[in-house]
Amino acid sequence: MFLEERREKIIDYLDDMERVSVAWLATTFDVTKETIRSDLAALARQGLVQRCHGGAIIVRRNLQAKLITETGGNFEVLLKRLESQRHKNQHQRKRSKNMKGKVCILGSFNVDIVAKVARFPKGGESLLALGSTLGPGGKGANQAMAASHAGARVHFVSKVGTDQFSQFAFDHLSASDIHSFKLYQTDIEPTGNAIIYVSQENGENMIAIYSGANKTITDDEVAELTHELSTSDVLLLQLENNFSATLNAMKLANTLGVPVIMNPAPFSSDIISCLQYADVVTPNETEASLLSGIEVTDLESAKEAALAIVRKGARRVIITMGSRGALICDNQQFQHIAAFPALSVDTTGAGDAFNGAFAAAIASGDSIAQAATYASAFASLAVEREGASNMPDHQQVAARLAQR
Repeated sequence: MFLEERREKIIDYLDDMERVSVAWLATTFDVTKETIRSDLAALARQGLVQRCHGGAIIVRRNLQAKLITETGGNFEVLLKRLESQRHKNQHQRKRSKNMKGKVCILGSFNVDIVAKVARFPKGGESLLALGSTLGPGGKGANQAMAASHAGARVHFVSKVGTDQFSQFAFDHLSASDIHSFKLYQTDIEPTGNAIIYVSQENGENMIAIYSGANKTITDDEVAELTHELSTSDVLLLQLENNFSATLNAMKLANTLGVPVIMNPAPFSSDIISCLQYADVVTPNETEASLLSGIEVTDLESAKEAALAIVRKGARRVIITMGSRGALICDNQQFQHIAAFPALSVDTTGAGDAFNGAFAAAIASGDSIAQAATYASAFASLAVEREGASNMPDHQQVAARLAQR
């Protein structure tokens, strides 16, 4: 057995059993204890395990101030090297899928500053807020929260600053149902943040985002996704990180044979150049309008926009349309998923709820229509709650699906 194979099997075992002894591993692999200690030391340097007396335990939550593994600065070389491992990785994903659907998410963490207002202010107008909160957010973190609440086994990767909010992020994610995560840190930019107005008239929101540390993810940090991504059923991405990192993550997933769901939010024209790497693109009405050049105002214009996005390179498109439901365009065939009735309290995390739940359902083996229906029910429950990261659970979604 090659060294890389043995270390991969050690991680697989730890992933299931949480801890392992040096003596047991030496006997199992028929090697010396010194060899196993060397293996565990190498895995510890990668941030995958933590050494303890006589063995090691798996590391599922990591606030990493300094990058440990270097790829040599050439991401394309890594992709070529991984191409030869593609079939093996596909086999590993099938095995993990029989256990539980796994979603890998590279995305943003932001601190959300939310102000509740009776209505949105006009230009130059000051309004007294009805209340304000400071809490966790960011599309990546919100979608990771949604996918984990929907029953998926989630691995989340993000980047924060070295300010006081980095520990806030770590504590929030540690207290969640997210299975594992890695938070990188940078002293160049602060932790990302968002200023959010929520109108009490209709629950609609206005958001201004400063991405901060989210825009500083490096090639080496993307490369460290390889192990977790190789055993995932789907990769979910958004556009709050630097585009080069997002694109490299998509290329890495393609090389490993992992399906990619791209949520093109907030919209950037850069998305057009990476549509070819996405299996499903999930814009809302505004993003679909910008991406296609066709204003989406109803179901018919949404169909035209979806076809235009396909012509630009997308394979499948789902346009989320709020109270009008969702439109699927798959192989130029359309299917409309009706919205579930909901009493909107806060729509801030509606798109994140849909995308996280959709990815979880796809990872568990649902068809695109089944997954979109599940995600619509999930999002309808999410908008009835305050806070972008406040997600329903799978049992509540099942009950809402049963009502229909």
